[in-house]
Amino acid sequence: MKEPAVIFRDNPPGVAECLSRASVGIAGIGGIGSNVAWMLVRAGLGRLTVVDFDRVEERNLNRQFYFQDQIGMSKVDALAQSLLRINPGLGLSARGTMIERDNACGLFAGADVLIEALDLEPVKVLLLESWLEGLPGVPVVSCSGLAGEGRIEALRVDRREGLTIVGDQESNLSEGTLSTRICLVAAMIASETVSILRGRT
Repeated sequence: MKEPAVIFRDNPPGVAECLSRASVGIAGIGGIGSNVAWMLVRAGLGRLTVVDFDRVEERNLNRQFYFQDQIGMSKVDALAQSLLRINPGLGLSARGTMIERDNACGLFAGADVLIEALDLEPVKVLLLESWLEGLPGVPVVSCSGLAGEGRIEALRVDRREGLTIVGDQESNLSEGTLSTRICLVAAMIASETVSILRGRT
Protein backbone atom coordinates (compact mmCIF):
# COMPACT_ATOMS: atom_id res chain seq x y z
CA MET A 1 0.00 0.00 0.00
CA LYS A 2 1.25 3.49 -0.87
CA GLU A 3 2.61 5.47 2.08
CA PRO A 4 0.49 8.51 3.02
CA ALA A 5 1.94 11.97 2.37
CA VAL A 6 4.05 13.41 5.17
CA ILE A 7 1.29 15.87 6.12
CA PHE A 8 -0.93 12.92 7.14
CA ARG A 9 1.65 11.04 9.23
CA ASP A 10 0.16 12.25 12.54
CA ASN A 11 -3.37 11.05 11.65
CA PRO A 12 -4.83 8.21 13.70
CA PRO A 13 -3.69 4.85 12.26
CA GLY A 14 -5.43 3.90 9.03
CA VAL A 15 -7.35 7.18 8.55
CA ALA A 16 -5.23 8.68 5.77
CA GLU A 17 -5.06 5.36 3.92
CA CYS A 18 -8.85 4.96 4.07
CA LEU A 19 -9.62 8.55 3.12
CA SER A 20 -7.11 8.56 0.26
CA ARG A 21 -9.36 6.06 -1.55
CA ALA A 22 -12.57 8.01 -0.84
CA SER A 23 -14.53 10.56 -2.82
CA VAL A 24 -16.83 13.22 -1.33
CA GLY A 25 -19.18 15.67 -3.03
CA ILE A 26 -20.07 19.04 -1.49
CA ALA A 27 -22.99 21.09 -2.78
CA GLY A 28 -22.50 24.73 -1.77
CA ILE A 29 -19.14 26.06 -0.59
CA GLY A 30 -20.10 28.97 1.62
CA GLY A 31 -19.69 28.94 5.39
CA ILE A 32 -20.32 25.24 5.88
CA GLY A 33 -19.10 23.77 2.61
CA SER A 34 -15.81 25.66 2.33
CA ASN A 35 -14.85 24.84 5.91
CA VAL A 36 -15.84 21.17 5.62
CA ALA A 37 -13.72 21.00 2.45
CA TRP A 38 -10.46 22.13 4.05
CA MET A 39 -11.02 19.89 7.07
CA LEU A 40 -11.51 16.82 4.88
CA VAL A 41 -8.49 17.69 2.74
CA ARG A 42 -6.32 18.09 5.86
CA ALA A 43 -7.64 14.73 7.05
CA GLY A 44 -6.35 13.08 3.86
CA LEU A 45 -9.37 12.88 1.53
CA GLY A 46 -8.31 11.64 -1.91
CA ARG A 47 -11.03 13.03 -4.20
CA LEU A 48 -13.40 15.96 -3.78
CA THR A 49 -16.11 17.47 -5.96
CA VAL A 50 -17.35 20.97 -5.06
CA VAL A 51 -20.20 22.75 -6.81
CA ASP A 52 -21.24 26.39 -6.40
CA PHE A 53 -22.09 29.18 -8.86
CA ASP A 54 -21.36 32.10 -6.51
CA ARG A 55 -18.42 34.52 -6.21
CA VAL A 56 -16.41 35.51 -3.14
CA GLU A 57 -17.65 38.70 -1.49
CA GLU A 58 -15.97 40.66 1.30
CA ARG A 59 -18.92 39.96 3.60
CA ASN A 60 -18.19 36.21 3.27
CA LEU A 61 -14.84 36.50 5.02
CA ASN A 62 -16.31 36.46 8.53
CA ARG A 63 -17.06 32.73 8.24
CA GLN A 64 -15.98 31.25 4.90
CA PHE A 65 -12.60 29.78 3.90
CA TYR A 66 -11.63 32.64 1.56
CA PHE A 67 -9.19 35.53 1.72
CA GLN A 68 -9.02 39.23 0.81
CA ASP A 69 -7.08 38.62 -2.40
CA GLN A 70 -9.80 36.20 -3.58
CA ILE A 71 -12.66 38.71 -3.45
CA GLY A 72 -14.42 38.70 -6.83
CA MET A 73 -13.17 35.23 -7.80
CA SER A 74 -15.61 32.40 -8.36
CA LYS A 75 -15.86 30.39 -5.15
CA VAL A 76 -14.92 27.15 -6.89
CA ASP A 77 -11.72 28.67 -8.30
CA ALA A 78 -10.79 30.37 -5.01
CA LEU A 79 -11.41 27.23 -2.96
CA ALA A 80 -9.52 25.06 -5.44
CA GLN A 81 -6.56 27.42 -5.17
CA SER A 82 -6.50 27.16 -1.37
CA LEU A 83 -7.15 23.40 -1.13
CA LEU A 84 -4.38 22.58 -3.59
CA ARG A 85 -1.99 24.63 -1.47
CA ILE A 86 -2.77 22.24 1.39
CA ASN A 87 -2.44 19.07 -0.69
CA PRO A 88 -1.30 19.39 -4.33
CA GLY A 89 -2.08 15.69 -4.80
CA LEU A 90 -5.81 16.14 -4.14
CA GLY A 91 -8.10 14.88 -6.91
CA LEU A 92 -10.34 17.92 -7.23
CA SER A 93 -13.32 18.66 -9.44
CA ALA A 94 -14.54 22.26 -9.00
CA ARG A 95 -17.72 23.07 -10.93
CA GLY A 96 -19.07 26.61 -11.07
CA THR A 97 -22.67 25.88 -11.95
CA MET A 98 -26.12 26.14 -10.46
CA ILE A 99 -27.55 22.92 -9.02
CA GLU A 100 -30.90 21.99 -10.55
CA ARG A 101 -33.06 18.89 -10.53
CA ASP A 102 -31.70 17.78 -13.92
CA ASN A 103 -28.03 17.88 -12.89
CA ALA A 104 -28.20 17.27 -9.12
CA CYS A 105 -27.12 13.64 -9.37
CA GLY A 106 -24.83 13.79 -12.41
CA LEU A 107 -22.62 16.48 -10.91
CA PHE A 108 -21.81 14.23 -7.96
CA ALA A 109 -21.70 10.81 -9.61
CA GLY A 110 -19.09 8.55 -8.01
CA ALA A 111 -19.08 10.21 -4.59
CA ASP A 112 -18.98 7.92 -1.55
CA VAL A 113 -20.60 10.56 0.67
CA LEU A 114 -22.64 13.62 -0.31
CA ILE A 115 -22.70 16.82 1.74
CA GLU A 116 -25.52 19.34 1.40
CA ALA A 117 -24.35 22.82 2.45
CA LEU A 118 -26.78 25.16 0.72
CA ASP A 119 -28.47 28.26 2.15
CA LEU A 120 -31.88 28.41 0.48
CA GLU A 121 -34.51 26.01 1.82
CA PRO A 122 -36.24 25.25 -1.53
CA VAL A 123 -32.92 24.36 -3.14
CA LYS A 124 -31.89 22.26 -0.13
CA VAL A 125 -35.12 20.27 -0.36
CA LEU A 126 -34.80 19.84 -4.13
CA LEU A 127 -31.25 18.58 -3.80
CA LEU A 128 -31.95 16.19 -0.92
CA GLU A 129 -34.97 14.71 -2.72
CA SER A 130 -32.93 14.31 -5.91
CA TRP A 131 -30.00 12.65 -4.15
CA LEU A 132 -32.06 10.30 -1.99
CA GLU A 133 -34.07 9.19 -5.02
CA GLY A 134 -31.40 9.30 -7.74
CA LEU A 135 -28.35 8.12 -5.77
CA PRO A 136 -29.79 5.53 -3.40
CA GLY A 137 -27.28 3.96 -1.06
CA VAL A 138 -24.97 6.99 -1.04
CA PRO A 139 -24.96 8.50 2.48
CA VAL A 140 -25.99 12.16 2.68
CA VAL A 141 -24.93 14.60 5.41
CA SER A 142 -26.92 17.82 5.63
CA CYS A 143 -26.97 20.89 7.89
CA SER A 144 -29.92 22.58 9.54
CA GLY A 145 -29.70 25.31 12.17
CA LEU A 146 -26.30 26.98 12.50
CA ALA A 147 -27.04 30.68 12.81
CA GLY A 148 -26.58 33.12 15.67
CA GLU A 149 -24.50 32.40 18.76
CA GLY A 150 -26.49 29.72 20.55
CA ARG A 151 -25.44 27.11 23.07
CA ILE A 152 -22.90 24.52 21.94
CA GLU A 153 -24.94 21.76 23.54
CA ALA A 154 -27.90 22.63 21.29
CA LEU A 155 -25.97 21.29 18.29
CA ARG A 156 -26.68 17.65 17.56
CA VAL A 157 -26.29 14.88 15.02
CA ASP A 158 -29.57 13.33 13.87
CA ARG A 159 -28.87 10.05 12.05
CA ARG A 160 -31.64 8.65 9.87
CA GLU A 161 -31.59 5.98 7.17
CA GLY A 162 -29.32 7.36 4.45
CA LEU A 163 -29.44 10.92 5.82
CA THR A 164 -27.63 12.62 8.70
CA ILE A 165 -28.66 16.14 9.77
CA VAL A 166 -26.23 18.28 11.79
CA GLY A 167 -27.13 21.50 13.61
CA ASP A 168 -29.62 22.80 16.14
CA GLN A 169 -32.50 22.42 13.61
CA GLU A 170 -34.05 25.66 14.92
CA SER A 171 -32.00 28.79 14.23
CA ASN A 172 -32.26 30.63 10.93
CA LEU A 173 -30.06 33.01 8.96
CA SER A 174 -32.02 36.08 10.13
CA GLU A 175 -30.03 35.68 13.38
CA GLY A 176 -26.77 36.34 11.56
CA THR A 177 -23.76 34.08 11.20
CA LEU A 178 -20.66 33.78 13.35
CA SER A 179 -17.45 31.96 12.47
CA THR A 180 -17.33 30.08 15.77
CA ARG A 181 -20.74 28.43 15.34
CA ILE A 182 -20.35 27.87 11.60
CA CYS A 183 -17.02 26.12 12.15
CA LEU A 184 -18.45 23.98 14.96
CA VAL A 185 -21.15 22.65 12.63
CA ALA A 186 -18.66 22.27 9.77
CA ALA A 187 -16.33 20.27 12.03
CA MET A 188 -19.21 18.04 13.12
CA ILE A 189 -20.12 17.40 9.48
CA ALA A 190 -16.51 16.67 8.55
CA SER A 191 -16.14 14.32 11.53
CA GLU A 192 -19.39 12.53 10.68
CA THR A 193 -18.21 12.16 7.08
CA VAL A 194 -14.93 10.58 8.19
CA SER A 195 -16.85 8.20 10.46
CA ILE A 196 -19.14 7.17 7.59
CA LEU A 197 -16.16 6.58 5.30
CA ARG A 198 -14.50 4.54 8.03
CA GLY A 199 -17.68 2.49 8.48
CA ARG A 200 -18.18 3.59 12.06
CA THR A 201 -21.68 5.09 12.04
